[in-house]
Amino acid sequence: MTAIKVTGALKPRYEEILSHDALAFLEALHKTFNATRLALLEARQERQKSFDKGALPDFLAETKSVREGAWTVAPLPADLLDRRVEITGPVDKKMIINALNSGARVFMTDFEDASSPTWANMVEGQINLKDLWAGTLGFTDETTGKAYAVGANPAALMVRPRGWHLSERHVLIDGERMSGSLFDFGLYVFHNAKTMIARGKTPAFYLPKMESHKEARLWNDVFSFAEDHLGLQRSALRCTVLIETLPAAFEMDEILYEMRDHIIGLNCGRWDYIFSFIKRLGTNPNFLTPDRSVMTMASNFLAAYSLLLIKTCHRRGAFAMGGMAAQIPVKGDDAANETAFNKVRADKEREASNGHDGTWVAHPGMVKLATEVFDRLMPSQNQIGRQRDDVAITQADMLSLHKGERTEAGLRENIRVGVQYIEAWLRGRGAVPLYNLMEDAATAEISRVQIWQWIHHGAALNDGRKVTPALFESVLKDEMENIRNALGASTYDAGRFPEAIKLFSDMSLAKTCAEFLTLPAYEVID
Repeated sequence: MTAIKVTGALKPRYEEILSHDALAFLEALHKTFNATRLALLEARQERQKSFDKGALPDFLAETKSVREGAWTVAPLPADLLDRRVEITGPVDKKMIINALNSGARVFMTDFEDASSPTWANMVEGQINLKDLWAGTLGFTDETTGKAYAVGANPAALMVRPRGWHLSERHVLIDGERMSGSLFDFGLYVFHNAKTMIARGKTPAFYLPKMESHKEARLWNDVFSFAEDHLGLQRSALRCTVLIETLPAAFEMDEILYEMRDHIIGLNCGRWDYIFSFIKRLGTNPNFLTPDRSVMTMASNFLAAYSLLLIKTCHRRGAFAMGGMAAQIPVKGDDAANETAFNKVRADKEREASNGHDGTWVAHPGMVKLATEVFDRLMPSQNQIGRQRDDVAITQADMLSLHKGERTEAGLRENIRVGVQYIEAWLRGRGAVPLYNLMEDAATAEISRVQIWQWIHHGAALNDGRKVTPALFESVLKDEMENIRNALGASTYDAGRFPEAIKLFSDMSLAKTCAEFLTLPAYEVID
């Protein structure tokens, strides 16, 4: 009797992805690595206890020799030497095709924050990627009659699996849920790695939400195991790691070192980084944050970690990727478009001037603008040869908090964005356009942890009022009425707003700050 059990519905072609041999590979991954994964997640909580007692993250004394050593990562693959503009998005057919045809150098297709992890989304995403490498991905929109097909010169593909904290509840092994990370990674490499390598393409991944070099070591072991199991050469599988948690930012050298056979770069995951900064230091009154609109990449802890990432990566022969421009074009509003384009242009000019090797955009309409900036400021394939020996970042720099006010407008924005994103996520959508920005789970996470922090400390707004549960509940009620009026009663009532409101409210008012809103939310989706 097999130890692996699939509890999700088997729709057409699902058994092609969840074949006997593929499931055997997933079972091997789970049995080899899941115990370590769970132990590392527990270690996060132990570390959080020290932060709650006033300890601060710092560079590790025990790994000083790694930081001071003269080593580099494995040589970079030829098909990924130019990554000046990368576009991201979910794993549905239309998004995959449009992103591959967008003119970006790389498309990161996302099983994580830009996708709601419904069973259908996760398995059909794998079907779409298998079809891509089989040369059969395409469809005709039944409503418009428009045909979609991958063009002659598509972007290189990178895949983001779910983070270590997420499980796949539709696959049980010895009665235990499988890791969402291993499920997403395992199915993709099993079905596509050999085909890609035969075509001269690199099976490449973006790895999210790590908090330590020990978590990177686990991923490296997974990569090596998969290479051995599938008969691939060492370093056949490559990755970029998102530095989007505060603890990981103090271990960038160590993460590169642990994954040196497989890693090709680090990325500034700015939105999740703000979320992590607040979450990890949220009980410390010295780190009470202002409105999130004040916390920009040009200064304080965000600028410090970005510059340190560039210096660290280039010293080790790796890419230093910039962050996301979430702006999307605004149809029929030239003034709003110009404002959005100017923000993106300034952000990308800062990144390219500082030494980043590329950047992220969320919409095909921003690819041209970002490309123009990097073409102008980075005429070579990348800037890895540009060493930033002038950069000297201290622990204090990494923890330097932006100055600014907390406002009712900021509170209202957090509520509006957080609830509407969760409501869409519960309906199976992970990339959600809200107020001329493409939002993913990170934005909702910032919204609820900042409200939690303000309530926890009774933070004062700029008008003198304290953020209390009563004020939060009053503003929440008012904002939901505004959203209902804006959407229309029928649209609002047909959605999942009651569940989204309860989840957002419960987590904002909780005694302790929960790790991720996607954990309880996952239990109520298909």
